[in-house]
Amino acid sequence: MKLRELKELSVDELRNRERELVAEVFHLRLKRATAQLPNPMKIRETRRALARVKTLLRERTAGPGGRR
Repeated sequence: MKLRELKELSVDELRNRERELVAEVFHLRLKRATAQLPNPMKIRETRRALARVKTLLRERTAGPGGRR
């Protein structure tokens, strides 16, 4: 998912997407451990997407003035 698409989502939708990505990373790591993962780059892509979602959530919940 592109950053542009993520910026259009609401905070609740971002939280749902975060949960989905965390679960996906977990399952990908299990597949890697059992040598059933055909594309190891999928883990990297998923982790980066998760980082983007977390960054947007943090920006929106921190509000003006930066940190809390």
